[in-house]
This record gives sequence, C-alpha cells and structure tokens, in this order.
Amino acid sequence: MQKLLDGVQYVLNLGPTVILPIAIILLGLAFKTGFKKALKAGITIGIGFVGINLVIDLLVSTLGPAAQQMVERFGLNLTVIDTGWPSAAALSWASPVAAILIPICLFANIFFLLTKMTKTLDIDIWNYWHFIAAGATGYIVTDSWWFAILCAIIYQYAVLFVADKTAPMVQKFYGLDGISLPTGSTAAFGPIGILVGWAIAKIPGINKLNADPETIQKRFGIFGEPMMMGIILGALIGLLAGYDIGKILQTGISMGAVMLLMPRMVKILMEGLIPISESARSFLQKRYGDREIYIGLDAAVSVGHPSVMATALILVPITLFLAVILPGNKVLPFGDLATIPFYIAFVVGSRKGNIIHSVLAGIVMVALSLYMATNFAEVHTQMISGAQFTLPEGATQISSLDLGGNLFNWLILKFSEAVAFLFGK
Repeated sequence: MQKLLDGVQYVLNLGPTVILPIAIILLGLAFKTGFKKALKAGITIGIGFVGINLVIDLLVSTLGPAAQQMVERFGLNLTVIDTGWPSAAALSWASPVAAILIPICLFANIFFLLTKMTKTLDIDIWNYWHFIAAGATGYIVTDSWWFAILCAIIYQYAVLFVADKTAPMVQKFYGLDGISLPTGSTAAFGPIGILVGWAIAKIPGINKLNADPETIQKRFGIFGEPMMMGIILGALIGLLAGYDIGKILQTGISMGAVMLLMPRMVKILMEGLIPISESARSFLQKRYGDREIYIGLDAAVSVGHPSVMATALILVPITLFLAVILPGNKVLPFGDLATIPFYIAFVVGSRKGNIIHSVLAGIVMVALSLYMATNFAEVHTQMISGAQFTLPEGATQISSLDLGGNLFNWLILKFSEAVAFLFGK
C-alpha cells in the first residue's frame, strides 16, 4: 500500500501543469481529435496553467504576508490557526485512505457519466484531494475503510452535481464554453453563497445597487479599469497591513498585475481547450445524440475575473474583522485568505459580477465558514498524526476554511459523527 501511495504521490507532485496536459492528450485521442491536435492542445493548456499558477503564486505571496501583518498589527489572538488549503491537502494525501480513493473516485466519475447521473468529466485530478479529505474525515471518526469510501463518493457526487448545475452560468458569465468547475471548495461554498446572494438581491433598496466592472469603468474612467481597481484595492490592503509607502505601492502594483494578467492566461488555456471540446461534442453527438458533457477544470480559470478579484480583496480585511467579533469563533483566518477568490467564484457569477451583492453574500458565507471551521478543529487536528505536521507556535488546534469551513465536508463530519454514535464508536 505504501508503494502505491508513493507512486500516486510522485505523479501528483508533478502538479497540474504536467498532469493536465497528459490528461488532455489522452482525452483528445479518445475523442478522435488526432495526435497532432491533441498534443498541441495538451501543451497549450499546460502552458496556460503555468501562467495561471504564476499569477496565483503572485497573489498568494502578496496577500499572505499582508494578512500576517494585519494579524500582528491588530493583535488578533485566537487559538485555532487556519493553516490553509496546502496543509489540508497534505494532511489528506497522507491519510491511510488516500491511495485507494484516487482510482475509486476516477471510476466513480466514469460510472456517474455512463449512468447519466452527471454531465461532468472531472479531469482535475489534483483537486481530488477534496474527495480524499472527506474520506479521511469519515475514517478518523468511524475507523471504517468502507465508510471512508462512502464519504468520499458522496462528497464527489455533490461536487459534480453542483458543477453540472452551475456550468451554464460558468459558460455564460466566464466565457468558458463546454467547461464546468468541480473544485471541491468552490462547489461547497457555492450553494450557500448563491442562495444568500439571491435573497440579498430581493431586498428593497439593496436590489438596486450595482457595481460591476463595466459600471465602475463607465463612471470612473481609467480608475474603474480592472487593473486600476486591483492597484487601489491592493494599496488599501497594504495600508491596513501597516506597510510603508513603498510596500503599499508594491502591493498595489502586484494586485493590479493579477487583475490584468489572469484573464490573459485563461485565454491561452482556452485556446488549447477549444479543439478538445469541439471534438468531444462531435464524438458524443454521433454516439449519444445531443447529450452534453462538460470538461471539469480547476476553478483557477475563473478567479481572474475582475469582479471575483475585487470581491475577494474586499473580503480579506472583513474576514479578519468577523473572526474577532463573532461570538464562539476560535479560528484565526490566515492560510486561506489568499484563496477566497475560489470560494466566491460561483457567487459572483450568479450575481452577474455585482460586487456589492457578492461582498454581502460573501460576508454571510465567511461567517458560517468560520463557525464550521471552529467545529471541525478537533478532527482537523487529528489528521496531523499521519502527516508529520507541526502545530504553529501559539496554536492549540488547527483548521482551515477550505476543509474545515467547507459546507460539504462539515456535513460529512456530522454524518460520520452520527454513524459513530449509532454504532457506539
């Protein structure tokens, strides 16, 4: 089992920039695209993801230190540390059930497709860690391999279901034709955010407030352009972090770069994906009529939208403020502050880019997420034993918004606890 896990981990360590092109080439060959087209498409998509990852690294490396500075500046002292999705993924891959769940989840996706339970073919293998995290949660609570497998498959199907339902919005708002986004955290935050956003849009007075990038640009000219919005919001983050003027300007320029570069990187990726998408559609129409199948990609392809980035940057200081004022919250947001764009992607899309409505819905989402992450902290901390992870200084427990504050995984936790109680574990 350890050799199997080591082999799987080696492949996963290659990252999406290698795994995704290989998957795309194989997919292109399966759908009769032809070797040359499939090869070019795979390489183009790989290069697109290199660009996307570079921009996301810029986002994380800029927002992460700024968030830490805000925490230190305002003297925030909470006992459960949000160690972020990287540690959550590491804990998941180190769990005893990890090696067996990857092939099971792959076959489950194929089964769901063949039985028409889903339209999404999820080729984002790296993000299967979310399914594994659900399995690991079930295993820790019940000590049952079979129950762990059940939890992973339930979580996977919930994600695919949300991905299917949101695919038309993703294609229309983000311009990602034939694509769905089955990223575990994005899908799990979506239902609450979309529902709350819909309710906010019904409130008299608030329903008339609209601040999407197009409206802002018309009203403020050059200062309303996405690049300038990024610079202004980034500078405000730097100001809240207590940076000097030079560091404030650097933070602003970095966020402006994220706003400008991300859509261009996504455009490169889509250039490679279009031939595969067209071949898949043609292949399936010949054999299954007009049946529609979506290619499931990482939600990273959506986070560069100006409305998503603007909403996320506004929510960073708000999240820290909520952590302090919410009674009963014990989680200090930190590691996952830079990944807020992933959590709100479906919310922003459902609100058609309305930043005001998206921020208001995001506040409710974050508040609930902090409470779920607090409740999840004990089990999240128990995952450390298999991952050789050291608790941050000053922390009694760890959690994360991505895993612990994730609605689907929190429901898996409650389901597992109920089963463990019934069977006397």
